[in-house]
Amino acid sequence: MRLALDEAADAERLGEVPVGAVVVLGEKVIGRGHNRVITDRDPTAHAEIVALRDAARFLNNYRLTGATLYVTIEPCPMCAGALIHARVARLVYGAADPRAGAVASLFELCTDARLNHRVEVRAGVLEAECREMIQSFFQKKRAHARSERVEE
Repeated sequence: MRLALDEAADAERLGEVPVGAVVVLGEKVIGRGHNRVITDRDPTAHAEIVALRDAARFLNNYRLTGATLYVTIEPCPMCAGALIHARVARLVYGAADPRAGAVASLFELCTDARLNHRVEVRAGVLEAECREMIQSFFQKKRAHARSERVEE
């Protein structure tokens, strides 16, 4: 999860929402990613998707059987769906996302028995650090927006 937090810090330096992800197979990191939605002008460039794409290129396979994805924030519906389609074995995430989380908060896509694959889930790893990073980012953005309104 520390590597995912490093990726999230990279996203923040780019002005992106600080979410980071890494894909691990065995003891080896095979994929890394951080939010690149603004940078790439791509609504699908969430940290999880970027990391899954990186891992798939590394393995030369769209299936990531046996892999674990570590991500700082609970995945959204798009990213949870991608985990299922990639056949990721395990998801480890830091902080819950009560507004968009599709693993436990709003939906339970990764463990839904109606789907053709289920992902083992572990939540709350380095939760306080993951939550603090994203909350701090949005607090700074709100403060900046307020200061710009005052200047007008």
